[in-house]
Amino acid sequence: MPGKIRQYFRDKKDDVQDYSGGGVIGKLVLALIVVYLLVALVLGMIWSSEPDTFSVREHTRSVANTMEREPITGFATTVTMIRIAETLLDKPGGYISNDIFPPGLWLDNMPNWEYGVLVQLRDLSRAMRKDVSRSQSQSAEDKDLIIAEPQFHFDSESWAIPSTEAEYRRGITALKRYLDRLSDPQQADAQFFARADNLGNWLADLETRLGSLSRTLGESVGKASVADTVESAGDQDPLAESAAGEDVKTAWTKIDDVFYEARGSSWALLHIFRAIEVDFRKVLQDKNAMASVRQVIIELEGAQGDMWSPVILNGSGFGVLANHSLTMAAYLSRANSAISDMRDLLSRG
Repeated sequence: MPGKIRQYFRDKKDDVQDYSGGGVIGKLVLALIVVYLLVALVLGMIWSSEPDTFSVREHTRSVANTMEREPITGFATTVTMIRIAETLLDKPGGYISNDIFPPGLWLDNMPNWEYGVLVQLRDLSRAMRKDVSRSQSQSAEDKDLIIAEPQFHFDSESWAIPSTEAEYRRGITALKRYLDRLSDPQQADAQFFARADNLGNWLADLETRLGSLSRTLGESVGKASVADTVESAGDQDPLAESAAGEDVKTAWTKIDDVFYEARGSSWALLHIFRAIEVDFRKVLQDKNAMASVRQVIIELEGAQGDMWSPVILNGSGFGVLANHSLTMAAYLSRANSAISDMRDLLSRG
């Protein structure tokens, strides 16, 4: 048996030599390819590391000191949006969702993490343009937010002409101009209205986002669709046993994709809610909603816990192995419940 194994590797070595031509140049090319693949493997592991969280308050204070401005209402939220967008582009490996060469081409988890962050950045930029920067429905839109919002909605996988990074940096630049005008006492054309209705409108959109993520994460183990179950229930005999709906289950190849999209969304939302706690403090206190905000932050911090497993496990709900998707779904569901409580409190007079 050992002889057959040695012979197998000798044959493979001969095949490689025949393929490379057996000369010095062929061996050099082969060596370069091997080195390239090893370097790409190491870089891929580094680039797959998720960015650390940061202190919104400290970062806001630092930027305000650098600009020599007072951190007025709206400063923390805008600064946080800029930091989130810059992290998306400047983290180790940069923005890799549009990479066409290894190792970025091979990576799977980080592009989904980036997409989760991007969705939250897009939703908040739309809320800033549509509601937060305007006093009423007849008010003019902010000239810089008009630019920033569509820039972040640019194709997330465009490699060139134009590149995704270039378009997103245009959005960041527009946000910086808005921040400069907002914090400049000599300019009164940039506004940030920290009102309950503005916050409530964004929270309504966020509820549907988190609800969809929680549902998809929960489908990692497969379960009957509510719509199918209700539709299959007979209306002739109310005592008849209702038929179970068809199981809906996330494909095993997509489980890690959904998980890391949720990780990216929760990472971005954690910082956004920390900024909201600063800028909307007055209205949150008036509506007794501060406890709900802090509960959301606690759940999102839990969703950012360290991953000790090299792969996303998909054990059954009460089985021996962990199910990372269900754990993430639990955190997001509790955060969504607290968001629902926030909306209810904000809507009261």
